[in-house]
Amino acid sequence: MTSHAFDTSPRTYARIGGVLYLMIIGAGIFGEAFVRGSVVVSGDATATANNIMASPLLWRIGILTDLLMHACDIPLMLILYALLEPVNKHLALLAILFNLIQTAILATNKLNLLTPLFLLGGTNHMTALEPRQLQALSYAAIRLHGYGFSVGLIFFGIVCLIQGYLIFTSGYFPKTLGVLMQSAGLCYLINSFSSLLAPAFAAMLFPAILLPAFLAELSFCLWLLVKGVNVPKWEETRRASPVAGA
Repeated sequence: MTSHAFDTSPRTYARIGGVLYLMIIGAGIFGEAFVRGSVVVSGDATATANNIMASPLLWRIGILTDLLMHACDIPLMLILYALLEPVNKHLALLAILFNLIQTAILATNKLNLLTPLFLLGGTNHMTALEPRQLQALSYAAIRLHGYGFSVGLIFFGIVCLIQGYLIFTSGYFPKTLGVLMQSAGLCYLINSFSSLLAPAFAAMLFPAILLPAFLAELSFCLWLLVKGVNVPKWEETRRASPVAGA
């Protein structure tokens, strides 16, 4: 998508992006807080396995919701690229590349959530293992999903830093949003690196470390949805850009 895609108004595309962003936030909260938050019992493989087997449809719906969230990521990337391209086309492209890596990691990571369903499903090829072994393996897969999530958010943290800079310097978005998005990027990076390097320290920070990130993304989402873009300033920036329409 180039800036010529906005022959009508970039505000319309910004609001579409806001709807997609809101869907992503809602799906993320549903999958993480409502599904896994109610099913996974921290440190208890047996209780977690029993909860999954008691509500296998809920567990599957949580996985499907996550995948729909990642599907919404793709058009949102394209919209944000086109909205921010007039500021710096190369940085906007760099952000979308990092974002694609993040989405690919997180989508593939859902295989770890499918693993407990195979292990605990009572199929014949699993009878060689004891129930407690299957429960332990299932819990390990869920823990691995958590680490995969942290790996993906490293790339998204970089996305937030880049997009925050572009938003701050754009002139057609509030500078405050740019600062908030860059703060979100730092929070994601601190959370992910501490999860990988110092899990005990990460446990102390979580979930407070992600609250600023949530507020930043929600603020940007609502701004896109309600306010959109300052169209005259967007057009002025596009015309002044040396690579506009390239």
